[in-house]
Amino acid sequence: MLSRIAKLPINIPSGVEVSVNGSHVKVKGPLGLLEFVFDSIVGIKKEGETIVLSTKDDSKFAKAMSGTVSAMITNMIEGVTKGFEKKLTILGVGYRANMEGQNLNLTLGYSHPVLVKAPAGIKFATPSQTEVVVSGIDKQLVGQMAAVVRSKRPVEPYKGKGVRYANERVIIKETKKK
Repeated sequence: MLSRIAKLPINIPSGVEVSVNGSHVKVKGPLGLLEFVFDSIVGIKKEGETIVLSTKDDSKFAKAMSGTVSAMITNMIEGVTKGFEKKLTILGVGYRANMEGQNLNLTLGYSHPVLVKAPAGIKFATPSQTEVVVSGIDKQLVGQMAAVVRSKRPVEPYKGKGVRYANERVIIKETKKK
């Protein structure tokens, strides 16, 4: 028994090589190589230009894992073909970001600059002093690094100053009245 997502076969686009060895999956494309070892309760088979999933038993856990494996393989294929990116916006007087080599240097109102090092596979870009773009081929790692940058100065709810996602809506609280 599979989840609704896992019942559909995953198409492999041209220019992408997928190799399956048991529960170990390697996806190679124009932007790079991703590999992951999935839970062995989900069977992964490559049939021509598609990937078909199956489960070893009919447990609730197996059904949930089949959907997770399907989504992760789809994200791996999309990552090596198009890549992923998260955009962050910095609001506040004197708050800005700039690049120092591969690393991100943030001025966020502290007495010292905040340096965020880019791990392997992640690129930072600063189109302007108040914008940061985190990009890479691994969706989980891009989201994690965007969250790390945001955590250096989260948005405060009274003035809205801080680092936020580009599409994030912040509800401003009303200040205390006398």
